[in-house]
Amino acid sequence: MKRLRLLLDQMLDEGVARALGALGHDAIRVSDVGLASAADDAILRRAVDEGRLLVTLDEHFGDWAILPLSAHPGVIRIKASPTTTGNILALLLPFLEKAADRDFRNQLVIVRSAGARWIRTCS
Repeated sequence: MKRLRLLLDQMLDEGVARALGALGHDAIRVSDVGLASAADDAILRRAVDEGRLLVTLDEHFGDWAILPLSAHPGVIRIKASPTTTGNILALLLPFLEKAADRDFRNQLVIVRSAGARWIRTCS
């Protein structure tokens, strides 16, 4: 499995980062790099600048009127309910195991219990 460079949005806790790191992924949390209260566009810009996939629970990343996505390394939006660390990891870890070798560039991937939906956001 390919190891991924990930930027975890502010609602993802240290437990998620630790679990991803234990699998060899390079996962950093926005709160660890001074972006805990940053706007979504600033967080996305950081992911783009560092070539990291953004992992989020935030619905704004699927709403083009609020945050249009241009070229980016990829966005993974987790839809877990409730949004506990355990529920997030139960969706995210198996998804990454299957999809890590895929090309995430310019893709919004919505991951939920029913599966993953890949949406190309730009060419």
